[in-house]
Amino acid sequence: MPQAVFRFYGSLNDFLIPARRQIEFSHSVKDRASIKDAIEALGVPHPEIDLLLVNGDSVSFAYRLHNRDSISAYPHSESPEIDAISYVRPKPLANHRFVLDVHLGKLASYLRLLGFDVLYQNDYDDDVLAQISSQQQRILLTQDIGLLKRSIVIYGYRVRSSNPKAQVREVLDRFSLHGTVAPLKRCPRCNGLLEPVEKQTIDHRLPHFTRLSYHEFFECQDCSQLYWKGAHHGRIQQLIEQFVDR
Repeated sequence: MPQAVFRFYGSLNDFLIPARRQIEFSHSVKDRASIKDAIEALGVPHPEIDLLLVNGDSVSFAYRLHNRDSISAYPHSESPEIDAISYVRPKPLANHRFVLDVHLGKLASYLRLLGFDVLYQNDYDDDVLAQISSQQQRILLTQDIGLLKRSIVIYGYRVRSSNPKAQVREVLDRFSLHGTVAPLKRCPRCNGLLEPVEKQTIDHRLPHFTRLSYHEFFECQDCSQLYWKGAHHGRIQQLIEQFVDR
């Protein structure tokens, strides 16, 4: 069986067994197998890769492997120079919009709190998630490596942390989003946009104490949920500061 030499760099090592991390290693490959299939068989999902070199030359995921090929795989990089040479780095997105799998509900709420467009439903199955990501060019955030390996998924990232607050910081760092945070612009419940609303138009929907104590209100344009800067507002501001402060 043909053999190829692999070397994975940076965060791509997260997907490898410990004995293969940060080193070159030989591995058997099927004759004329696609480089995408060979790499994903080792555990690395293709959306995490920004640059693939074979024998020093940049290739696409369709490249067919040959005996003794030497493969170097590189993770996401901020360097614009990679755009000029990479055949696997997807076209940069004008806006970072997300779709999250069913296990990341808390992360979805937090990202919406920071103003990001996030689709999430706890009944989305893998087929739906992959289709939404592909058709709407949304970044698929998941902890399911198999889901990221689907060919139609172009923009995706495996969330490493299991802690929702740490997940927020992880996503902000990975996609360089600190400068685009726009807190309290979206409904954490449904992702709809929040707009100011005159108190007299929603007065009948307010609890008695709220009606007496507060005068500035916002309404979700999708689900009609009302928001105001109540006693909890200070805690929310502290939470937002935790996320955006590096």
